[in-house]
Amino acid sequence: MTGVHGRDWRPRYLQLAEELRAKIMSGELAPGTLMPSETELADTSGLSRTSVRNAIRQLREWGLVRAEQGRGTYVRAPRQRVRRRNTERYQWEKDRVLLDEAERLKTGAIEHDTGLTVDDLKFHAEYTRVDADEEMAAALQVEPGTPLLRRVYWTSSRHENPPLTLSYSYLPYDLVAANPDLLDESKEPWPGGTQHQLHTLGIELDRIDDVVRARPPSPDEAELLDIDPGVSVLTVRKTSVDTTGRVVEVADAVMPGDRTELVYSHKLQRWKT
Repeated sequence: MTGVHGRDWRPRYLQLAEELRAKIMSGELAPGTLMPSETELADTSGLSRTSVRNAIRQLREWGLVRAEQGRGTYVRAPRQRVRRRNTERYQWEKDRVLLDEAERLKTGAIEHDTGLTVDDLKFHAEYTRVDADEEMAAALQVEPGTPLLRRVYWTSSRHENPPLTLSYSYLPYDLVAANPDLLDESKEPWPGGTQHQLHTLGIELDRIDDVVRARPPSPDEAELLDIDPGVSVLTVRKTSVDTTGRVVEVADAVMPGDRTELVYSHKLQRWKT
């Protein structure tokens, strides 16, 4: 350790955390390495055990280390990251709708976000019929109690157990029931995704509205996504509107905040000269 400097504006625990992060990112502390004990880090950094503990907690929140009960803290192997470019992603999905099935089978949205191939991924889908509660009825612009098709998806890399993303999708049941295949979860993953499913009903999307939030994960989400204490999830509420102005789907994507990037690019108009 080079020591923590009192003249640095950053809190001392954060200085230590960032020094350790640099060693992890450079490979000096390789995946699977047992981290130095709190006592060792306190001695080499000149910090209190409390500050050292806060530094290790920060590393956990960054997803760089994991604590094993009774064994110590270890450097994590790099986790698969998701880089979601929503401004181009949705048009990419729409353009694929008109391709033939062979082309649509080659790749999907998760592959687009991760750089993985279809063979690298494991898909899970669960379909249930539910009644719209007040919140979802307002989002879909239907009456409370309207039957909905609720779809829960998650996708994992074959090299990691935790899902990369978790998604809850809601569509008016009577709308999708016009094509019985859309009620069958065994048809997933559907070549071309939701936009192609809607296309089989004669629906073309006009726009998709996103609302992004950060929040603590629920206990179930933390367990399923393998999220360490202190790590938030990012949620994207996606509202799909067809060319008649009708809301046809509302979906909530839930993503681990320590390994997800949401990228937005906005073209600006030039000044008139």
